[in-house]
Amino acid sequence: MKGFDPKWKDFPDYILGITAEIWEGRGIATLHHYYAPDIPVRSPGSMVIGNQGVIAATMATLSEFPDRRLLGEDVIWSGSPEDGMLSSHRILSTATHSGDGVYGNATGQTLRYRIIADCHAINNQINDEWLIRDQGAIVRQLGWDPKAYAADLIEREGGVEACVRPFTPAIDVAGPYKGRGNDNEWGARYADLLNRIMGADMAAIPASYDEACQLELPGGLTEHGHDAADRFWMGLRASFPNATFSIEHQIGREDAGEPARAAVRWGLHGKHEGWGSFGEPSGAEVYVMGISHAEFGPRGLRREFVLFDETAIWKQIVMQTG
Repeated sequence: MKGFDPKWKDFPDYILGITAEIWEGRGIATLHHYYAPDIPVRSPGSMVIGNQGVIAATMATLSEFPDRRLLGEDVIWSGSPEDGMLSSHRILSTATHSGDGVYGNATGQTLRYRIIADCHAINNQINDEWLIRDQGAIVRQLGWDPKAYAADLIEREGGVEACVRPFTPAIDVAGPYKGRGNDNEWGARYADLLNRIMGADMAAIPASYDEACQLELPGGLTEHGHDAADRFWMGLRASFPNATFSIEHQIGREDAGEPARAAVRWGLHGKHEGWGSFGEPSGAEVYVMGISHAEFGPRGLRREFVLFDETAIWKQIVMQTG
C-alpha cells in the first residue's frame, strides 16, 4: 500500500477502517486528513464540492441519527496504490431517528438501509466520490411516500427556484479520477447484461440469472427469482423508454474466499415518457444515477444489489411538473 499509512493491510481494510473511524469512532475531524479539501461528491440529490460540505453533512446526519452504524458488506475495487484505487463500498446502515432534521421531527423509528459509495483514493486520501443512499427505504420507514417526501422537500428548501438541484451531468464537475475500472471478465459480463436489459432484451434475465437469485432493490426491497428481476428492470426501463443508458464505470474481481463479483456505476438520462415504476408519464427530463453490485455462482448471477434514489427521481419530476 505505497503512499498509505502502514496500519492498513490492504485497500478494503483502508476503506472499512476510515469509515469506522469517521462514524462509529466519531472521528469527524479525521475528514480533514482523509478527504481532499476540494473533493467533488456526487449524490443523486446534489453536487457538493469540498471537504467542509462533507463534514457538515456528516454532523447533520449524526445529529439526526446519533446511533448510526455503517456495516461494510463488501468493497469491490480496482487500480493500484501508485496510480490510485477506486473502491465501490457497499454498506448496510442501521440508525434510530432520534433527532430533528432533513427527515422531519424525530420519530424514534429504527431504520435499516443500504448505501454504495464509489471513492477514489491515492496517497492515503480520498479525492473523488459518487454516493448513493437508498432514500426510498429511509423515507418509507419514516412513513413517507417518496413522491410526497420529494414535494415536501422542495417546499422546505424554498420552492422550485430555490431548492437544491438533483445531480445531472450538466452540473457535474470533473474530478481527478479519470479511470473506467478494469477489464476483468466479471465486470464486463455484468455490464453487458445491464446493457442487454436496458436494450429491451429481457430474455437476458432467464439466460443469465440463477433461478434462485436474490435481489436487493431500491426501497429496501428483497426479492427472488427471474420474475422479480424482470418486474424491477422492466418497471424502470418502461418509465424512461427512450432514455440513454450508459455504463460509467465497471469493476470485476475474483478474490480468495469470495464469489466472482462485479460493481457497475451507470446512468439513465432522458424523459419520463412511459408507464412504469414512476407512475403516469410526465414528460419530465430525468437523470438516474445507479450503482449495482452482482455476485455470480455456477448457475449465473445469484445475488444483485441495485441502488438509485427514488426521491431524487421524483424531485426532478415534481420540479418540472408541479
